Amino acid sequence: MQSLLEKIYNLQDIHTISKHEQIVLGIIDAIDAGVLKVGDKLPSINQMVTEVGYARKTFVKAYTELKERGLVESKNLKGYYIISEETNVTLKVALILFAYHSFQEDFYNTFRKELGKKYHIDIFFHHTNLTLFKTIMDNISRKYGMYVIAPIQAPEITPLLKKIPADRLLLIDRYLKMPKDYSYISQEFEDITYQKLVELTPRIKKYDRFVLFFKEKSDYPPQILSAFNRFIKDYNVNGSVVENYESNTLKKKTAYFSIGDNHLWKVLKDARKSEYRMGTDIGIITYNDNIIKEIAFGGITTISTDFEIMAKKAATFVKERNLIQEITPTYLRQRNSL
Repeated sequence: MQSLLEKIYNLQDIHTISKHEQIVLGIIDAIDAGVLKVGDKLPSINQMVTEVGYARKTFVKAYTELKERGLVESKNLKGYYIISEETNVTLKVALILFAYHSFQEDFYNTFRKELGKKYHIDIFFHHTNLTLFKTIMDNISRKYGMYVIAPIQAPEITPLLKKIPADRLLLIDRYLKMPKDYSYISQEFEDITYQKLVELTPRIKKYDRFVLFFKEKSDYPPQILSAFNRFIKDYNVNGSVVENYESNTLKKKTAYFSIGDNHLWKVLKDARKSEYRMGTDIGIITYNDNIIKEIAFGGITTISTDFEIMAKKAATFVKERNLIQEITPTYLRQRNSL
């Protein structure tokens, strides 16, 4: 303890830093010097108040910052322990996504670039599995300074998220109703999908059939299914919903609407094999744009938000912690595939 206190005392003559910063930097110096190592227990707040003489709230603030940097973990009734020696990290961020889809890869790469090297990001995937989501939340609870989460839209999730302070949680991608002081950057699916399909009505009606691939037990937004069913009813379109695309079942004069890319790649493979002309023999619409869809087969028509913009705004929230509640715009990119 004496060596740690010496590190803190050595900073007391530097009047440009606050008292809580003296404590934080003193502990960081102790870690860098090897005085403190992973697994070591820090002096209790009461001990530090007695030895150093600063107010209790000053030490609480300092220990909280060390927790947010991912250097310290508090164990109930046992105290504070060193869990990392990566002292160059400003903040430790937990990023929880559905799965590693190409569009979520775009989000992650931009998010990481915008935050820079001083922010440590751990990424987790819940695959719309409630049990897995709860396990992840249990494992990461109180270990991160910031949480950026794409939530499962289920009532069981809300109580788990409310355990995180509002200024440390950002919900992304899917909207989930939370208290008014929580932040989100989400998509809206039902009305916007319906509107975009209406815009495409003349193109869709070139075909005899309109097929949506939709898996009930998946990370597909159910609002897209509702929008599709409403559209085919309102506009008298011969539409149907199938769970999977089976290889070699491609039909001419049919437009296909794919949410996940697995179905899309199978359709494109069979279209090439059958020498079907895209936009004439068959039509394709898909969700979530990326550079491959912009180029493949002369371009695939997409309905998509801009995940890079979402990621940049998420990074700004992590850095500044200002309340944001935003539904991101969704774009229709009409290309040769329809």
